[in-house]
Amino acid sequence: MAAYGLYSHIQSNKRRSIALLIGLFFLVYVMVYAGALLAEAFTGDASLDWLLQAAWRDLLWASPFATAGTAVWILIAYRFHQSMIDAITGGRVVTREEEPRLYNLLENLCISRGITMPKLKVTDDEALNAFATGLNEKQYSITVTTGLLNRLDDSEVEAVLGHELTHIRNGDVRMLVIAVVIAGAISFFAEMFFRMMYYSRWGGSRSGGSGSSDRKGSGGAGVAIFIAVGLIALAWALSLVIRFALSRSREFLADAGSVELTKNPDAMISALRKIEGRGELQAANSAVMEMCIDNPRSGIADLFATHPSIDRRIAALVQFTGGRDPGPIALEEPEVADADNEIQPNDAASTEPAAPGSAGPWGSATPSPGPWSPPNRN
Repeated sequence: MAAYGLYSHIQSNKRRSIALLIGLFFLVYVMVYAGALLAEAFTGDASLDWLLQAAWRDLLWASPFATAGTAVWILIAYRFHQSMIDAITGGRVVTREEEPRLYNLLENLCISRGITMPKLKVTDDEALNAFATGLNEKQYSITVTTGLLNRLDDSEVEAVLGHELTHIRNGDVRMLVIAVVIAGAISFFAEMFFRMMYYSRWGGSRSGGSGSSDRKGSGGAGVAIFIAVGLIALAWALSLVIRFALSRSREFLADAGSVELTKNPDAMISALRKIEGRGELQAANSAVMEMCIDNPRSGIADLFATHPSIDRRIAALVQFTGGRDPGPIALEEPEVADADNEIQPNDAASTEPAAPGSAGPWGSATPSPGPWSPPNRN
């Protein structure tokens, strides 16, 4: 599969992304161990060493089930993730007849490089954004908002489509979808364990476990619970960090790939300037926003932002592609009728300029006909 942009950087990004996904999958087993440690601690008090060893035995026993459960989770997402995203965003497949401008721009890009054309979707939203989804060539699709189509010119829309095509060809979309799915599983397990801890605390201790008669010592249950809760919180936090790392590292390469496809760095820069701060999809959740060309949802001091800032992305384009930055671009807002600001008839003379033929300080309201004036047909 051909890659667009600087090949060495793309391959490095792929290796890093695969390592991050392996780490993300490893966090599932951390969650299972934490859950086992909680279960052992709530069964009855014992020494900390005994509880840790018992939780390890439980992990070895539960690992095949955890692996199978995660695989089923991924298979469900593989089959239904696109329909779930479309249900959230309202995306619909469009044809050449429905959107000839958009369809032709994407088709020309694909033909120029021999790329299999993904499905083209449009969502009715005034936000300026676009995103690509899918796990294989039969599923790949690019979704564009109507707001972006209405506000960007052809060269800018082409740059956005090139950005999303680069995500597809570099495998970013597939990796991000898998990462979101696995991170979703971790978040689900974290919530389940915290609920289990809550109900165990208020609903009474469970009996059974790994054999209370074999327990040695006591006083370790409280520390074991603290460790388990810490592991769950750490796994959840690391899953977010890995998702952010996957999302942020890919955007620079996708911008560069778009420039390589279109040969127009200025169009990519002006598109980003127009999208800047206007990409919030109201109906989308955080997972969908991570897939977009821009995610205006940012964290404290940009630490937990899923995308690099527009300024950083444009600075990279200016430095490495020779593009020109026009600075922030103000877009005209749709006109909205305001009854309070309508001009009243009595105010027309003071606010409207004199129409041709109206009375001036030395003339009459109706000018006298000249030799070339049209005849009066009244």
